Amino acid sequence: MQRSFFLKHIVPASLALLALGSGNAWAQASYPNKPMRLVVTFPSGGAPDILARLFSEKAQMGQPVVVDNKPGAGGNIGADIVAKAPGDGYTFVMGTVGTHAINGSLYEKMPYDMVKNFTPIALIASAPNLLVVNNDLPVKNVTELVAYMKANPNKLSFGSPGVGTSVHVSGELFKSMTGTSMTHVPYKGRQYAIPDLIGGSIQLMFDNMPSALPMAREGKIRALAQTTAKRSAAAPDVPTVAETIPGFEATTWFAMFAPAGTPKPVIDRLNAEVQRVYRLPEVQERLKTLGLDAVLSTPEELTKYQAAEIAKWSKVVKDSGAKAE
Repeated sequence: MQRSFFLKHIVPASLALLALGSGNAWAQASYPNKPMRLVVTFPSGGAPDILARLFSEKAQMGQPVVVDNKPGAGGNIGADIVAKAPGDGYTFVMGTVGTHAINGSLYEKMPYDMVKNFTPIALIASAPNLLVVNNDLPVKNVTELVAYMKANPNKLSFGSPGVGTSVHVSGELFKSMTGTSMTHVPYKGRQYAIPDLIGGSIQLMFDNMPSALPMAREGKIRALAQTTAKRSAAAPDVPTVAETIPGFEATTWFAMFAPAGTPKPVIDRLNAEVQRVYRLPEVQERLKTLGLDAVLSTPEELTKYQAAEIAKWSKVVKDSGAKAE
């Protein structure tokens, strides 16, 4: 009886477990076996797109990493695509402080949960935003800008690549801390806002430094200040907003997320490749020239950082009264 039971039940179960284990090992060993999709939640040309394309060009995963720009709704459209994708390691997103820390407080109805619908892969880079103005605006620094805004309430408009972006909430934080007022004009991406800034339809913008700094250096727009607590090495001659308005700080960051339920071995594989790519000397040099600081975290570190950022920005949004238009 015992031998019969053993042969009938225990042996088949053991073989099934062995086969399952072998199958998992095979799946992990063969990953990836088809092209991967890296969704960027904004149009081409901005920092998220630049970071994604650097990864696409340098990644050595044995399969191509295809960058797919899906802009709109402050990044929510692209992020939602990944939130609803299978957790199989073939679709992931270049998330931003907006898509994964700010939007949950700004939008009354979010299509996804910023935490529950994703598995963190790695924090990649951070950067200041750069307060830039149209060349015809008669201000040369933050003090003059605040004085002008107080003398001309609601006369100025500031642009952003969408509601909930760090570019948007930097402006809201500035209004809140200076007691000034101006009109927010959201665009579908920075590439649509910049021509209006140069042309004067909008007068200022808290653009991502990687996008704004080259244009300021070319003289197309004027850089007044950067939004981090300390000056970036990429622009040591540009003061911080905090040097005039103590306590002002708004850092934009970029991180890679996979859909919820993505297996840990896959996340570990992707994290290792992120670490390798963004530590390459030529990539580090490219980030430096753009004003981006490589951060490169573990998935666990990103989880903790995201939680802290959600708490911080929910307070900023609440205090400023900002809402998704």
